[in-house]
Amino acid sequence: MSLKPFVLIFFILWINLVSGQVHSDTLRINLDSAEKLFLGGNFNLLAQKYNIQAQKAQEIQAKLYPNPNLSVFYSLYNTQTKKFFPVGSGTSGGELSGQLSQLIYLAGQRNKQVKIAEANSRIAEYQFYDLIRTLKYTLRTDFYNIYFLLHSAAVYDEEIKSLQQVVGAFEEQEGKGYIAEKEVIRIKAQLYTLLGEYNSLINQINDQESELRLVLQVKGSFIRPELDSAKLSSFSPDTYSLATLLDSAYKNRSDLLIARTTTEASKLNYNYQKALAVPNLTLALAYDQQGSYINNLTSLGAAIDLPFFNRNQGNIKTAKIMTAANSALQQSTEATVQENVSHALEKAFANDKMYRTIDPKFLKDFDHMLHEVLTNYEKRNLTLLDFLDFYESYKDNILSSNGIQFDRISAFEDINYYTGTEFYQP
Repeated sequence: MSLKPFVLIFFILWINLVSGQVHSDTLRINLDSAEKLFLGGNFNLLAQKYNIQAQKAQEIQAKLYPNPNLSVFYSLYNTQTKKFFPVGSGTSGGELSGQLSQLIYLAGQRNKQVKIAEANSRIAEYQFYDLIRTLKYTLRTDFYNIYFLLHSAAVYDEEIKSLQQVVGAFEEQEGKGYIAEKEVIRIKAQLYTLLGEYNSLINQINDQESELRLVLQVKGSFIRPELDSAKLSSFSPDTYSLATLLDSAYKNRSDLLIARTTTEASKLNYNYQKALAVPNLTLALAYDQQGSYINNLTSLGAAIDLPFFNRNQGNIKTAKIMTAANSALQQSTEATVQENVSHALEKAFANDKMYRTIDPKFLKDFDHMLHEVLTNYEKRNLTLLDFLDFYESYKDNILSSNGIQFDRISAFEDINYYTGTEFYQP
């Protein structure tokens, strides 16, 4: 059997793996630095900051009084004298009149508008904090995931290099008749299997890297997370009680604060719509040169709509319905918060318990035995099946350990996310 197809496949896969990790730069960064980079340069946060400023501007607008209105009328043409823009008094002169009017809001409409604008500003601020909470959760989850995936990739890399070493040595011995061809092929088959799994793992890392780069707003960098393993290991779900976590969530969850403030804004709008049913008053000061019963008449007037037909009934009903709807959504959000926190704590207990069952010495023994097994197999002191079985067990144990550690730290991060408070800070 020709070995050229196997060699060709090997180099194609290997080139693909290497090209998947080529980046213009490598960014080694800890979580604290990553979060500072995120807060200083994320465009989504910048856009939300502008939204807050826009809502603050609406507060200014709501506090403004309506402008007074000035109207002036002057004669264009005198039909008796045949003159344009006539001046003077009497029939040969012209007419000049004017009015200064001011709209007066009644039923506290202006104050109610101000309160609605202030509520909308608070909602915009809470949306900003909720965006930070969500993106920070994405940042940390991706950060942890990349960290443990890279450790898993290192296991594959070590196994692949070991099997390459074996394949190179056996190909030489096969030509001399010392090694059976089927054994060489079996080793190569295992090598290609590892390469395929490794390729899938690298693609997964690249996907996580891409998402993390978008959150951090960095370009072309391969991010290498750095974590304090000892600090992560010290986390315990027993540190905080469920009551403490729930109390913090009710006070700090930005999405719950948004729901509460939205309900408040709905009530304010309902009161405002009822106030709009009261007609506004217009006061006017007028002057008439010679168009009234006496010349140079100065008068004071007032105007108000008569609410016979339109008493804003539709808008009042709509506002009342929306208040009830937003109140129901608030109750739903509160129930969701409670379930989120309870489930996150249960998950943290389960994953921490699983993590505590791992014996660090066991994994170190595996690392030591890996090289011993390779040496003994090359010396033919182990069978092919024993050799491959140990390598498969080694890989599975390391991958399982990394998965358990990621699930555990993710559970603590869920607690941070669902409570809106950083109880566990790496």
